[in-house]
Amino acid sequence: MGEIEDAIERADREAFTREPPKTLKAQIGYLLKQMGSAKAVAQELGVTADSVNRYRRGARKHARADVAAKIDDAVRARWQPMVRKRRQRQAAATGGITVETRARFGYTAPVGTSDDGRFRRLTVHLPATYAQRLFDARDAGANDQEMRGIIAEGFKDVYFQDGGSRATGLSDVEINDIDYLDLDF
Repeated sequence: MGEIEDAIERADREAFTREPPKTLKAQIGYLLKQMGSAKAVAQELGVTADSVNRYRRGARKHARADVAAKIDDAVRARWQPMVRKRRQRQAAATGGITVETRARFGYTAPVGTSDDGRFRRLTVHLPATYAQRLFDARDAGANDQEMRGIIAEGFKDVYFQDGGSRATGLSDVEINDIDYLDLDF
């Protein structure tokens, strides 16, 4: 996963109205209910169906660290899908998305202006159209660079050009060397 996709996933997790199951037995029980069979769960986790059944019965109380991480990721990926979808629909329709980042921004500007890239710490609320484009790109399998481009275009319009009232000669904005990036919607 790329930085943008990770940020979207973190924002999704913040939307949980209830915490996902914590114990190994409860997590396996949830996955069995979602996926239908021990074989399907085992295939997703990379373990045997017997191991899945041992976790379910409580015969094995702890999974190996790598398997426990896969179990946790599988549960969180399936947890409260309606809550996630509702928040994403709201962000894409009316709410927009807030991007907080510290990164190196470079841009193409007219001669005589400073177009040297430099680190900036920005928190910018992007309109719903950018949220919709970002979610559509992620769902279409876009890579991190393509999603960065959407966010950079939003920064150009909202932050650098202030909706067209300044820096009208600015033609291209790039986000490089991201220290951190966080999304909220």
